[in-house]
Amino acid sequence: QVQVAESGGGLVQPGGSLTLSCGASGISISSYDVGWHRQTPGNRRELVAAITSGSGWTNYADSVKGRFTISRDNTKNTVFLRMTNLKSDDTAVYYCYVNFVYPRWGQGTQVTVSS
Repeated sequence: QVQVAESGGGLVQPGGSLTLSCGASGISISSYDVGWHRQTPGNRRELVAAITSGSGWTNYADSVKGRFTISRDNTKNTVFLRMTNLKSDDTAVYYCYVNFVYPRWGQGTQVTVSS
């Protein structure tokens, strides 16, 4: 059974940084496209970043370009989302998906940016 889990969320001040992790059990995450979505307190959901298998092509929402970086560590079977220069608008629940046959979602991890 494939399970996806996120970790690394928390409370951070504006301008701070966090790194989220996405792991999957039951599959090798390196073989599949992986992405991060977020859902804001106003229930707006958007794709934040994605990385393809193989070439590792990446894609980012305009709102996070230059601040967020998605990357893989295949030895750890994990995809990371490095978030820097965080803003209050980044406050959201962040969800990871692994596109194994169909998207498999984790439970989400809360990121709160506040002073």
